[in-house]
Amino acid sequence: MQGKKTLLLIFLFIPFFLASAQETPVNPVSNKVFTPFIFNPAITGSKDFLSVDLLAALQNNQYTQILSANTRLKKRGRDQLLNSNVTEFSNFGIGGFAFNDLTGEHRNAGTGISGAYHIPLDREKISFLSVGAAAKGIYSHFPGDPDTDPVKPERDSLLLNIDAGIYYYNPSFYAGISATNILSEPPVRDTIPVSREFFLTAGFKVVLSRRLNIVIEPSVIANTGDTLSDDLRDMIHPGLKLYLGNFCMGSYLNDYDRIPFFFQYKYPGFNIGTFFELPRNTPFYKKEITAEIVLGLNISKNHPSRNRKGQW
Repeated sequence: MQGKKTLLLIFLFIPFFLASAQETPVNPVSNKVFTPFIFNPAITGSKDFLSVDLLAALQNNQYTQILSANTRLKKRGRDQLLNSNVTEFSNFGIGGFAFNDLTGEHRNAGTGISGAYHIPLDREKISFLSVGAAAKGIYSHFPGDPDTDPVKPERDSLLLNIDAGIYYYNPSFYAGISATNILSEPPVRDTIPVSREFFLTAGFKVVLSRRLNIVIEPSVIANTGDTLSDDLRDMIHPGLKLYLGNFCMGSYLNDYDRIPFFFQYKYPGFNIGTFFELPRNTPFYKKEITAEIVLGLNISKNHPSRNRKGQW
């Protein structure tokens, strides 16, 4: 099992996409819901299983995919060998991702690796404070447009960057802050459209029924660049999840001019989900609909744990 995890993660660390990247990247929108460790590396390995996810979005002339994986490393030592039926985890989490974004003929690619150290805050090891960092590279191909703008020729660019974050979590509450693209300067003409961003995320879970495994989770993600936006709607993005056993549905308000909702179902060992944004105050057939899908694998040596709420 440990060998399979290592091979999967090494595979992700290879920059195998020729893609188009924005910020962390921006698309698919659902990466904020399904793979939050991409914008806060301190979340890497906060679950007790290997999570491998593929997110894909198709919107007009834009095609975007993100392949990611993260896991907590297994503890090695005498105690683990004596009790091999129960997996004990170390304090280290590792992860990786690669994304592909094609908008028209403008193509970018990015790949990154992340690591986190999880510090237990109690003897039961149910509350943790983690710190994490990520290193990534972004490749961009700009095809140019000599007919309309001869000043902007065809161009290939490569940018290396880092992210960092802090994250606190326990079974009922989580909060974190992070900074992405720390080495970036404000984008200028002909450069990769990548800029420095800051994120704050927080949420809590309320158990409505233990017998039926019904849990509600309000949350919020706030983000901004080097300068604060004049419009709070550009910075504050609330979300809500409702867990019904293995089923989860909810909303994440990325764009206040659209109505978002998503569904996700967790089968033993894998999950599938969808994310939609419908135009507000406009018939859906007159304006583009955001449609995204996620396919994931949850690989755990402790098979009984697959039915636990923690697998979310």
